[in-house]
Amino acid sequence: MTPSVRERLIRAVVARIGSAIAPTPLHRQPTVPLPREASPALLLFIEGDQVLAQANDRLDRALTLRLVALAREGDAFDVADALIVAAHGALMAEPSLGGLALGVREIDCEWDTEDADSQALAVPARYEIRYRTLASDLTQKG
Repeated sequence: MTPSVRERLIRAVVARIGSAIAPTPLHRQPTVPLPREASPALLLFIEGDQVLAQANDRLDRALTLRLVALAREGDAFDVADALIVAAHGALMAEPSLGGLALGVREIDCEWDTEDADSQALAVPARYEIRYRTLASDLTQKG
């Protein structure tokens, strides 16, 4: 079975960012909190996929991803920043993501210190990937 364009985009993002931040792990859509010893790490969450417009049999879509850089201890700000910089560079180096996307744009970035753990830092950065599919087939680019 052929994966959707959306899934192929996510796989391309995982491959690009994963190699850019190696040996730091990238976790796609983790369902349980990471233990302290798993830090630093970069988490990838798929926030949504929205239809923006329809023209005949083509749909313009926007896939929103959230990257969260996790770091702890004294150099947490530097480590988290380096992860976001590397991930951003990997996404923006070729915004068509191998011809699957119309483009990638950064939406926002925040700096959050965890209330429960004063040594933990989470830096979420959100990106929008615009792409096009056929209205009748999510596996075909439009």
